[in-house]
Amino acid sequence: MIYTLTYESEIVKPMSEHEMENLLEQSRKNNKRDNITGCLIYYMGGFIQVLEGDRAKVSALYKKIKMDRRHKKVHMFSEDANVERSFPNWGMAYYPIDANTTNKSEFEQFKRNLLLLADLTEPKHLTAKLFWDRTKFLITNPPKDF
Repeated sequence: MIYTLTYESEIVKPMSEHEMENLLEQSRKNNKRDNITGCLIYYMGGFIQVLEGDRAKVSALYKKIKMDRRHKKVHMFSEDANVERSFPNWGMAYYPIDANTTNKSEFEQFKRNLLLLADLTEPKHLTAKLFWDRTKFLITNPPKDF
């Protein structure tokens, strides 16, 4: 069985592009080693992520994320066990968007691309469906100040 969970969190302080690249590089390396797949979206100062893999390894990773001082308000909103992955070939996809570094045109293009990806991706389980539903909600309801 494949264990899957989805969580949201807020970033404590903005990360530089270099810091984010280092985090992603290390995460991808560790996830490959542990056979964890999923998708991470950085959106307006927060993360939404789905993780898939062995229950013990995904649970250990989530515990580590909850203790990571770069995150606050870490909240798991779905978990389940499945027979197959929704993200089998995604070591860790990453989609960044931030009001401080994105103009209106870039945001609209990002929104269209992500909504298209969400519509074309066929979730294999409830947790992946909830991940895409929450992502679509966040994308279509940006903060008022953007």
